[in-house]
Amino acid sequence: MDAGTSDSQFLTQASNALNAGRSMSKAVHAQNMRQARKVARDFEAVFIGQMLQPMFQNIDAAEPFGGSSSEKMWRSMQVDEYGKAIAKAGGIGIADAVFRQILKAQENGSHGSNQPRQ
Repeated sequence: MDAGTSDSQFLTQASNALNAGRSMSKAVHAQNMRQARKVARDFEAVFIGQMLQPMFQNIDAAEPFGGSSSEKMWRSMQVDEYGKAIAKAGGIGIADAVFRQILKAQENGSHGSNQPRQ
């Protein structure tokens, strides 16, 4: 076997492995971005739901339901769903801020600086 041929094969294999690693890295990065965006949106939905809860606490229910204890139990779930719907429709901007902070935390973690900033 010619030394030039084996070097060429080695370089081709190394290049293929490098490209495969880059493709995998891009896929992992895209997956991390999707997960970070979902976590940020979920956080915003919970936050909005918690902010809406006091608005609905003192509202008396009208007929035909009459405000029974069952209705009060379901109301908190309904308000949580309002929060999810608001967040899904674009929210109030909290998800974007949380997303940026998640990315910053991941970036700091990938550089080995896990210590909090002062």
